[in-house]
Amino acid sequence: MDSWLDLCLLVFASFRLTRLVVYDTITEFLRAPFHDTVVEQLENGETETYIEIKGSGIRYWIGELLSCHWCSGFWCTAIIYAAYEFYPHLSMPLISILAIAGIASIIQQWLVKDE
Repeated sequence: MDSWLDLCLLVFASFRLTRLVVYDTITEFLRAPFHDTVVEQLENGETETYIEIKGSGIRYWIGELLSCHWCSGFWCTAIIYAAYEFYPHLSMPLISILAIAGIASIIQQWLVKDE
C-alpha cells in the first residue's frame, strides 16, 4: 500500500462495489438466476420483502454468496485489491469512482436519516 489515501480509496471502493453487487437494483440481473424476490403483505398493511435462494449445489452456493454482504464484501475487496496491485494504472480510475460514489452514498444515508 503506497499511502493512507490509497487505503481509504480501497476501503470506500470496496464498500460501494459490495453494495452494488448485493443490494442495488441496477445489478439485479446478476442476482436473478440465483434469487427470487418475495413480497408479502402483512396483517397491518405493510409489505415485507425477502429473497429465496434458488436451486441447489453451486447455484445455491452462489445465491448464498450474493445474498451475504460479508461474503460478497470479502470477494469484492479481493478483486479490487488485486486490480490495484497488478493493474494500478488501469484500476485506479474505477477505484476512485467507486470510492467517491461510496462516500456520497454514506453522506446521503446520513442526511436522509436526519430528515
